[in-house]
Amino acid sequence: MIEISPGLSLPEDEIRFTFSRSGGPGGQNVNKLSTRATLWFDVVGSPTLSESQKDKILRRLGNRISKDGVLQVVSMQFRTQKGNREDALRRFASLLAAALKEQPRRKKTRIPRGAKEARLQSKKRRSRVKTARARKTWDD
Repeated sequence: MIEISPGLSLPEDEIRFTFSRSGGPGGQNVNKLSTRATLWFDVVGSPTLSESQKDKILRRLGNRISKDGVLQVVSMQFRTQKGNREDALRRFASLLAAALKEQPRRKKTRIPRGAKEARLQSKKRRSRVKTARARKTWDD
């Protein structure tokens, strides 16, 4: 089981991994070994998640999810498959936890009267300066 949040765990059979060659530094290790781990999770087809949870994930992680509703997390930070697999799982869990976290409602606030008056006074001051400049004639 993959622990997402205190009330939610996903079974490991709902995700799958593919491994491929990764770029970057590593010498011959990069050219010969398939160490980049790609985690695939079908958000739309998941039996564990409720419809509201699926909607939240699709809305908040929309740029990371394909048209088919599959979330993809790639890790190529480490030089081993095991390290990249664990990193992808950790990032996947934190992504889902952040997407499912309840966002606080925004409280509407009023602009203080003093701030409004100060803004209007500065506009009037600026207007007077410009008006005074406009009245001057620059002809000799």
